[in-house]
Amino acid sequence: MASRSKKSKSLLIVDGYNIIGAWPELRALKDQERMDEARDLLISKLAEYQGFSGIKVLVVFDAYSVPGIGKKLKDYQIDIYYTAEKETADEKIEKLVGQFYEKNRQIYVATSDLTSQWVIFGQGALRKSARELLLDIESVGKEIKEQVKKTHEERFSSRIPLNDEIAKIFEKWRRE
Repeated sequence: MASRSKKSKSLLIVDGYNIIGAWPELRALKDQERMDEARDLLISKLAEYQGFSGIKVLVVFDAYSVPGIGKKLKDYQIDIYYTAEKETADEKIEKLVGQFYEKNRQIYVATSDLTSQWVIFGQGALRKSARELLLDIESVGKEIKEQVKKTHEERFSSRIPLNDEIAKIFEKWRRE
């Protein structure tokens, strides 16, 4: 992962349905016709990743065959885009890369769709495969658990160093 200073300027654009189809846990939900749950779980995992890493995350869901003009929502501090009718997720991602491009900002696009990658790379974005993103998110999850455990241990440990004899006396008093 990048250093803290770079993370604050970095942007991750996620091809939502591509990732759902690639991650075993999300694909299982999709296969059980529980697409809403798969989308919600993906967004919550990305929100946790964004909160811990400092990388801004955008998610694009393809609504190509759904009538309408497309929409943008915000959930868990994640910007969620649904494409307009007859607009693919790849097209929307290309537009977002162009819209958010800045000289000192690194843009990553999480997709395993080879067709869209060449256009996106031409605009200066870097590809992050579905597997790479999953490994990053799992790594962040482990770091979060370790920090929670450490914080929990620190909170419940004594702030004043006590020798064993005094600690036993206090523990006996606490239990009485």
